[in-house]
Amino acid sequence: MLRPLDRHATGLLRAMILALCLTSGLAGAFGAAAQASSLRRSAIVEAVQKARPAVVNIQGRKTVRAEQVEATGGDPFRQVNGMGTGIVIDSRGYILTNYHVVENVEIIHVTLADKREFVGRFVAHDPVSDLAVIRIDAGNPLTVIDMGVSSDLMLGEEVIAIGNAFGYEHTITRGIVSALHREVQVSATQKYRDLIQTDASINPGNSGGPLLNIDGQLIGVNVAVRVGAQGIGFAIPVDEALDIAAQLLNVERIDQTTHGVIGESRHREAPGAFVVTALKPQSPAQQAGLRAGDVVLNVEDTPVRRQLDFERALLGRPTDRPVSLTVQRGGQEQTMELKLSAAARSGSDFDQVTWKVLGLQLAPMTTNEFRGLNSRYRGGMKIVAVRPDSPAAVQGIRNGDVLVGMHVWETISQENVRYILNHNDLDRFQPVKFYILRGQETLYGHLTIDPSGAVQVARQAVARG
Repeated sequence: MLRPLDRHATGLLRAMILALCLTSGLAGAFGAAAQASSLRRSAIVEAVQKARPAVVNIQGRKTVRAEQVEATGGDPFRQVNGMGTGIVIDSRGYILTNYHVVENVEIIHVTLADKREFVGRFVAHDPVSDLAVIRIDAGNPLTVIDMGVSSDLMLGEEVIAIGNAFGYEHTITRGIVSALHREVQVSATQKYRDLIQTDASINPGNSGGPLLNIDGQLIGVNVAVRVGAQGIGFAIPVDEALDIAAQLLNVERIDQTTHGVIGESRHREAPGAFVVTALKPQSPAQQAGLRAGDVVLNVEDTPVRRQLDFERALLGRPTDRPVSLTVQRGGQEQTMELKLSAAARSGSDFDQVTWKVLGLQLAPMTTNEFRGLNSRYRGGMKIVAVRPDSPAAVQGIRNGDVLVGMHVWETISQENVRYILNHNDLDRFQPVKFYILRGQETLYGHLTIDPSGAVQVARQAVARG
């Protein structure tokens, strides 16, 4: 028998219905919030979080030419604060950046994403491509950027730039690939070829920083912005940049050891491959059994997808311990052992003298090679190695510089340098002034040379001439 609810029961029912409605509403709200939170973690967010630890900020003071001051007869040089960005390409602290970021910087200050600060040292550079490698001693392995390929870039695909824009550390911008294979003339002496054009905001300070794809992989090195334009920036394609980095980190250049492999990176599709194209006669690679056409898959436990991987894996290896290589030949994998050897020095007596007295290893340059420097000098000798703590190192001379003169004589050949070091009146010329080319600039310094081989250094910083 149905009965009407009394006043107390009615109030209780209403309270229960209200509670159910509130509970249902809150559950819907919490569900919507959870869904919104998951949407916030977009592919761009994940790409940035993945790449950011491998991006560094670079600061330093450099001397630049002030043309307007020089015209009035004042000091033609002034000190400015430089800034840029770098990319960690090896966990031991090797960092890729633009050469113009670190060119002539007195002290290279490097700041990691975790705010730790270090002083970087110059390793090598290539002025034509405007790329350079520096190194820091962080004390523990650093996060290395995930390296992609640029051969498969698509017009319109999303890209991300990270850099020290106007000094604002780790600034993130986004855009698309606007064009490929651009040629850009930035000065009378500097021209970039085959650049990626993007509308991701690139500002002063972004130079040397990464251009990433949506997967957080490095696809380019940001290098230039069109002055006066909006949304027009440029980056060196990663395929080219990392092949140049491989040359800068070649073990013969860094460790004075050799493997004898001549090869090329093939980037037609990810993840890429490093193919042996030739072998130097009587080299460790030839003795190990490598052949032209072999695809190097691994050096020890390090996967090899490009020439840079190969050089990095051999960097710092001793000559008395074999290294295991895995290669693919005719569709089959083979394992062999490679034992590095000390790099042979041509003209051993000349090299021994210059290495001992100056701290330099010098190599001749062809006329065409030197002509590409657009210098007023007739020729020079390329500096391919600098002995640590040597007179040359103290003076700030670097790998890649070109020695064009000492005192009043040019240094085009070994004979020129021999003549200077063996000159009967050498003592009267002390300290000996030397001239080097670095990029488009002429720099100078002074050395006090003892012909017996003991050298005292006149500690004067390398300056512009």
